[in-house]
Amino acid sequence: MAQTDTDTAPEAPQIYLITPPQIDLNTFPDLLARMLDTHEVACLRLALSSTDEAHIARAGDALREVAHARDVAIVIDTHLLMVERLGLDGVHLPDGARSVRKSRKELGNEAIVGAFCGASRHDGLNAGEAGADYIAFGPIGQTPLGDGTCAEADLFDWWSQVVELPVVAEGALDAELIRALAPITDFFALGAEVWQNDDPVAELGHLIAAME
Repeated sequence: MAQTDTDTAPEAPQIYLITPPQIDLNTFPDLLARMLDTHEVACLRLALSSTDEAHIARAGDALREVAHARDVAIVIDTHLLMVERLGLDGVHLPDGARSVRKSRKELGNEAIVGAFCGASRHDGLNAGEAGADYIAFGPIGQTPLGDGTCAEADLFDWWSQVVELPVVAEGALDAELIRALAPITDFFALGAEVWQNDDPVAELGHLIAAME
């Protein structure tokens, strides 16, 4: 998920998969392997709600093996200090531009540093200037979570025309929204949209089909 030039960017967006907030390490690695073997995924985000360091470490080790065996990058949500310890590829920062510069300094230029910037163009630009590799905006669809603010299509349209830094659409996505945003985003970050389905692998295929 390095910075790309608009002339060489892929025609279709890529998939950025987010883990569920809670996973069973006895079963989830196998499900993830099946997902990655079935669909092309650019990056995986380890995004656990747990604050148990040992559990996060075990999950990081298990999912890194699955991801790296398939040449898929894996980043961790928030926990900057665990990136090098677990052999991960970088960090996803949920606080806009605030931690980007520090994270880049700690991890170096080769690591992935991504920033979630809500619906704020200003925060996205600041995060990019601070050294982020990608900017995530969202949520896209309506959700009872948060304050009700959504990242509108106009933001992605402007970003895709003006800024070379890759942009990620994230949060409350469905097939209709994916179809609408496919021409103006680089990545779709999908988590609950697939994992809450009875057949996550098939659901991801359904959402990928909406990009075409």
